Amino acid sequence: MKLILAIIQPMKLRAVRDALADIGVERMTVLDAQGYGRQRGQTATYRGLEYEFDLLRKVMLEIWVNDDFLDRTVAMLQQVARTGARGEIGDGKIFVLPTLDAISLEDGQRGPGAV
Repeated sequence: MKLILAIIQPMKLRAVRDALADIGVERMTVLDAQGYGRQRGQTATYRGLEYEFDLLRKVMLEIWVNDDFLDRTVAMLQQVARTGARGEIGDGKIFVLPTLDAISLEDGQRGPGAV
């Protein structure tokens, strides 16, 4: 079992959710996130005043998958979450972490069946 943490642009959430359903991944957790990488924030002008946004809005997805779904899920994220054909700075990151165990609160099932 693996935990995939994907930090993506908010505008890509619906497309990623639909693509996950298409490959058979039906469970995920969505969190609002703020941060920056190489962008180092942005500046905007409103009514003649310049504002600096140090932290940019992102969406973080937590997706637990069994090992046989890992490669197709990561490949789909790489394809669908990008902006443009080659991707842009600020598109996000994907992290894959091992998961030692999963326990379903519904029926107490453990391991891959609980995912």
